[in-house]
Amino acid sequence: MHPTAAGAADELITGGSRSLSELKQEVQRRADRNMPPLGGIGSEDARAALAQIDSLGREQWAQAWSNIAERHLASAQQPGTAADVARGHYWRAWRLYHFARWPVENSPAKQRAKQRALETFRQYARLLEPAMEVVRIPFEGREIAAYLRLPADVRPSPIVFGIAGLDSRKEDIAAYSDNYLQHGIGLFAIDLPGTGEAPIETATADSDRMFSAALDYLATRPDVDAGRIVVQGRSWSGYWAAKLAHTERARLRGTVVHGGPVHGYFQPDWLPRSLATDEYLYDYFQATAALFGATTMEGLLERARKFSLLDSGLLDQPSAPMLLVNGARDSQIPIADIFVLLQHGDAKEAWVNPAGGHMGRSPQWPSPAIFEKVVMPWMLRRLQSAPS
Repeated sequence: MHPTAAGAADELITGGSRSLSELKQEVQRRADRNMPPLGGIGSEDARAALAQIDSLGREQWAQAWSNIAERHLASAQQPGTAADVARGHYWRAWRLYHFARWPVENSPAKQRAKQRALETFRQYARLLEPAMEVVRIPFEGREIAAYLRLPADVRPSPIVFGIAGLDSRKEDIAAYSDNYLQHGIGLFAIDLPGTGEAPIETATADSDRMFSAALDYLATRPDVDAGRIVVQGRSWSGYWAAKLAHTERARLRGTVVHGGPVHGYFQPDWLPRSLATDEYLYDYFQATAALFGATTMEGLLERARKFSLLDSGLLDQPSAPMLLVNGARDSQIPIADIFVLLQHGDAKEAWVNPAGGHMGRSPQWPSPAIFEKVVMPWMLRRLQSAPS
């Protein structure tokens, strides 16, 4: 079990400035508009869960969403249910359990929801065609758990190496694998160090060794084209995408740094301020502190300062091609971190939405549009190009 940032069962959701009624309203709004972290949760399911909540207690929040998930799980397991119908119910059950544990498993009900989310996602995955494989890679006496799904008719398959973010999990990436397969490319999905099922339970600045081990594994697969791999980092995992562009440049066609921290994020004049943003729904400090194995702001700042890629001297070294994406109004990760990358090392490409918040999202540029019009075309170009 991963350590959490000081979380007794009866503690309250914290962060931002919203009251209970305001938070419930915001959760419903995001579900209605298919916005993170409620994407994929239906409006009626959200309304039903919120009707069971009358406090900010983490246990009650987790249990309410889990209760609605149980309804979909029961429907999926009803005898005689067609496979495609069951698959849909498993998917919805997973989304609800996943939000029940979001953003970090810091209460007993959230820990139970984490396990149920894993179980229901894998029941969903078993019904996919082509199949999704759960891979387990030996690593430092433990194992890396990941998902691999390849297009049916492309061998060996080029791969997008997708790393989950601070509060997302590898299941969030794998759940949208059709978006990759339709372009003839496979998807490898892996957790961020310090989260999910990652064998590294507390992130340190050298945790990228876990990703190097996964790349070693992919190189042994005859059905994978190990010479055509792009790393896709989202939010916090954009940090590792930026680092891997340098440390694993010989094995990568490119990396996408989508809203990731690089230097400014880790500074004491930014990090405490960013943790209070209303752009993040709740418990931002708790999720971030758990990643680092910290319990106080002082401990978090002490651990975070060691992660700066600028201070490490890495950014002036050669790198694989990089695409940098974010919004100028991001209140979680400073937009200045993109310019740190642009001002050092090899030439890079960037896409910045002047009206965008975290990850570049805005009403005109929701997440699917950024993925389909900016990120995916770039990854396809890199995977189809000659090696650098």
